[in-house]
Amino acid sequence: MVKATTVGTAVVVCAAVGVAVVLARRRRRRDAELLGSAAAERKRRAAAIIEDVERSLSSPTALLRGIADAMVVEMERGLKGDIHSCLKMLISYVDNLPTGDEHGLFYALDLGGTNFRVIRVQLGGREKRVVKQQYEEVSIPPHLMVGTSIELFDFIAAALAKFVETEGDDFHLPEGRQRELGFTFSFPVHQNSISSGTLIKWTKGFSINGTVGEDVVAELSRAMERQGLDMKVVALVNDTVGTLAGGRYMDNDVVAAVILGTGTNAAYVEHANAIPKWTGLLPKSGNMVINTEWGSFKSEKLPLSEYDKAMDFDSLNPGEQIYEKMISGMYLGEIVRRILLKLAHDASLFGDVVPPKLEHPFVLRTPDMSAMHHDSSHDLKILGEKLKDIVGVSDTSLEVRYITRHICDIVAERGARLAAAGIYSILKKIGRDKVPSDGSKLPRTVIALDGGLYEHYKKFSSCLEATLTDLLGEEASSSVVAKLANDGSGIGAALLAASHSQYAVFD
Repeated sequence: MVKATTVGTAVVVCAAVGVAVVLARRRRRRDAELLGSAAAERKRRAAAIIEDVERSLSSPTALLRGIADAMVVEMERGLKGDIHSCLKMLISYVDNLPTGDEHGLFYALDLGGTNFRVIRVQLGGREKRVVKQQYEEVSIPPHLMVGTSIELFDFIAAALAKFVETEGDDFHLPEGRQRELGFTFSFPVHQNSISSGTLIKWTKGFSINGTVGEDVVAELSRAMERQGLDMKVVALVNDTVGTLAGGRYMDNDVVAAVILGTGTNAAYVEHANAIPKWTGLLPKSGNMVINTEWGSFKSEKLPLSEYDKAMDFDSLNPGEQIYEKMISGMYLGEIVRRILLKLAHDASLFGDVVPPKLEHPFVLRTPDMSAMHHDSSHDLKILGEKLKDIVGVSDTSLEVRYITRHICDIVAERGARLAAAGIYSILKKIGRDKVPSDGSKLPRTVIALDGGLYEHYKKFSSCLEATLTDLLGEEASSSVVAKLANDGSGIGAALLAASHSQYAVFD
C-alpha cells in the first residue's frame, strides 16, 4: 500500500513538473513573441520616421533650379534697394581687385570672433608675388567682449603696435610712407566707402555699448593714435569680400567667393551698371564687388522640415538666416541631433530610456557629425565611440550605427545641394551658367571657397561639386572650377589695402 502511494505521488509530481515545464515554455514563447512584436513595432516606427526625413529633406534637381531662380529674383530686388528683399546685396565699395602687380608692405587686421589676427605681407609684384608673410593670433579677454568700445579697440591697437615692433629686415616700407592696413570686420556694418562703415549690431557674443552706429574704422584709427601707431586703414572689408580678393590674387578667373564654415556667405563681382541702387559716377573698372549676405535668403521653395522649423523657433533669431540654418556648420549637427532625438523618443532607437545628453541642444557638433559620416570601418567603430562620448550610450548595435550614419548622409547631402544651388544662382546672375548662344566658349570661371565645412567635410564638398556639375550640365560645367581658398580673408584684406593704397597712383 505504501509502495503504491509512493508511486502515485511520484506520478503526480512528474505530471506537475511536466505541466510547469509546458507552462514555462509557453510563457517564454509568449514573452519572445511580445518582445519580437515590440522590436518589430520599434523597427516599423523607425522606418516610418526615416522615410519621412528622406521625403522632407529631399532636394531633387528640379527643386534646386527653382530655388536658384528664386534667389536670382531676390538678388535683383536687393540690387534695386528693395527694403523687402531678403538679400541685402551690400555694396562693398571694392571696385579694384588685386591684379598680381601689387608690391610693398601691407598689414591686415582680421576681427571676426573671440580671436583676432594681425598679418603683414611683403608683396613683390607679378614676378615675386607674396615674398614673405607673418601673422599672429590674439585671444580677446571675455570681459572686453562686454566692456566699452575704447577698451576693446585699445586692446586691439596695442596688439597691432606690438606686432609692428617685430617687423624684421625682410619687410621694407619705402621712406616717407605711412603703413597701410586692410581691416576685415566680420560683423554687420553699413558701409559708406571703401574705408568707412558704421556698426549695425554686435554678434558672436560681443555686447559693447557705444559702438553701434559708430564708424568702426574711426574707432580703430583713434585707438592706433592713442598707441602712437602711425598706420592708415585704407580698406574695410567683410571676410567673404576678403576671400574673393585673395582668390583673385591667386587666380585671375575668380568671379565669386563663398564661405562655408560655422556660418555662410557669398560675394561676387557685379557689373556696376547692373546695380540700380548705386548713385554717383560709375567706377572706372566698371565693376563692383557685392556682398550678398545670402545666409538670410528664404523662400517657400526651400525644403524646410519639422526639424528645421523647430530649430529655428528655438533659436536666438527665429525667422532669420533660414538658408544659413540649412547649410552651415553651426547647424547641420544640430539637425541630426533633433532627428536622432525623434527616433529615440518615438522608436526607442537607443533603448527604452532616451539618453539625457541627447536632449541638450547643439551637443552634437558638425565636426562630430562629419567623423561619424566618414566612418567606413566594417563595424562603424568610430561612429559607435562618438555616440558613446556624445550621447552617452555605451553599447549600440550595428543597425543603430547604420541608421545614424544614414541620417548624417541625408542632412549633409541636402545642405551641400542647397549650397550648390546658391552658387548656381550667382553664375546665372552674371551669365556664367551656360555656353554663349553664339557658340563661343564659356570663359573659365572660378569660385573661391573657404571655411572649415567645405575644407574638412569631404562628403559635403564632394556632393556640392557634383551637384553644381549636374545643375550646369556637362558643357558649361567644364569651364567652372570650385577652388579651395584656404584662409583667404586675412591676406585678402592686406591685398585690398594694396589695391586701394593711397600711393597706388604713384606706383
